[in-house]
Amino acid sequence: MLCPHCGADSEKNVRFCVNCGGAMPEAAKKEKTVNKKLIGFSTLIKDPAFARYIKNSKRWSYIFASILALAAVVGFYIYGETSTEMDNPEALYIGLGIGGMFLAIALFQSIGRNRSTTWDGVVVDKQIHQKRRKRHSGGNDYHWEQYVLFTVVVQRDDGKTHTISAEDDDTVFNYYQVGDKVRHHGGLNSMEKYDKSRDEIIFCNACAYLNDIKDDYCVKCKCPLLK
Repeated sequence: MLCPHCGADSEKNVRFCVNCGGAMPEAAKKEKTVNKKLIGFSTLIKDPAFARYIKNSKRWSYIFASILALAAVVGFYIYGETSTEMDNPEALYIGLGIGGMFLAIALFQSIGRNRSTTWDGVVVDKQIHQKRRKRHSGGNDYHWEQYVLFTVVVQRDDGKTHTISAEDDDTVFNYYQVGDKVRHHGGLNSMEKYDKSRDEIIFCNACAYLNDIKDDYCVKCKCPLLK
């Protein structure tokens, strides 16, 4: 491919001339055409794979909680039978209480998914905070732990504010820019960006796994990538 600026010959489909660094019009035109496909909220959200993912997530959540609950009940019962510090049925009651807590957590997670709604918004702010917290070191000793909190602030169309935060990880923070239009998908509790044309990565809206923008399906859960 000949450069229109200096006449040097470069490989096909390169974006910039290897000699003068000038933009190659054919490659830029092709990139622009491809990128247009990455603008807009994807209709792939209606794919049955997402409904299956939500259903399977709820089922595995209950299965995992049930296993933990059973382990707590059995463990405390055995402890009550063998320990000199606590007898049954007191130990068994504690096990039942802890087991019930695991089941309640799974139930509240399921209710939260069911109640979550789809809404649109705009990224209005990005914040970085240096923070610290007290950590137990064993016995009566404590130490201060330093960490960085990265926060993305989204203004919903209904006027409410939604925040996305992560500790010591700026991946999501760098993925969003102030002014980006976004859509929150109910049930999945995940965010989709309207304009993905400048991105090299894309998050799976089901499992949140980080994929290459060129991929069509998540390499982890195989759900369609919303682009």
